[in-house]
Amino acid sequence: MTETRKKMTLPGLFKKVADGQPITWLTCYDYPTAYLQDQAGVDMILVGDSLGMTMLGYDSTLPVTMDDMIRHTAAVRRGAPNVWLVGDMPYMSYQPSVETAIRNAGRFMAETGCDCIKLEGGVAMADRIKGIVDAGIPAIGHLGLTPQSVSALGGFKLQGKSATLAKKILDDAKALEDAGAFMILLELVPDRLCQLITARAKNALIMSLGSGPHAHGQLLIYHDAFALYPKFKPKMAKVFADAGAVIRAGLEGYVQEVTAKTFPAREHWFGMPDEEYDELLKVLD
Repeated sequence: MTETRKKMTLPGLFKKVADGQPITWLTCYDYPTAYLQDQAGVDMILVGDSLGMTMLGYDSTLPVTMDDMIRHTAAVRRGAPNVWLVGDMPYMSYQPSVETAIRNAGRFMAETGCDCIKLEGGVAMADRIKGIVDAGIPAIGHLGLTPQSVSALGGFKLQGKSATLAKKILDDAKALEDAGAFMILLELVPDRLCQLITARAKNALIMSLGSGPHAHGQLLIYHDAFALYPKFKPKMAKVFADAGAVIRAGLEGYVQEVTAKTFPAREHWFGMPDEEYDELLKVLD
């Protein structure tokens, strides 16, 4: 997709869904990748606190700070001016109080130019969503596998398998929608539960991350989709291109050519006129 894009808007997202077109959503954390995603026509980008794992090498998302999120989100905005950009509220940037949530959401919008924010949690976080929305900031909820609560959830695994737990996620989704969330991300919940929530949603778009095909759109972690995260490959991720293998082969080629003294070749460096070089030697003498 090379033609000039129009900026994606909130009405534009709802129109896509009304027209029966799924929304495309990927994570992104840096300027050059954001540029490529914008050029490819991706509708939405999430600068996720998953950057703690994919970019910073932590084992969880918990160490990520607001400063980390601000720096990466601003870089993505510069690379992708036309996508609908989502800033992910990091751990403890919204949980302490509604006021804390509003202040940090406002900082996200003001300092990065993002279009909305996302936070994790259901009924317990509905007042945070309401406060943020009442302050004029679009908000996305996140249910199912919520990485900031992974310790309490017992690890990175499917959520809502039993009828009781599924009902709780249904109730959480209703609470977030009632609080004003325009979109809810369902991560790693059963496909039929996602289908139920999507069918029941009246004013909120439902997005799937490993939750089946029945949502209004799909999210994938960029590093999973392009084989760039070395620690594990989630079942829910399809590898669309093995960029990791391409980069690794290129790095091996670089090491080999420098070692063999075949790089740099003559076209890779700059010369100096003979008369200037002779003049330099005279000065040195």
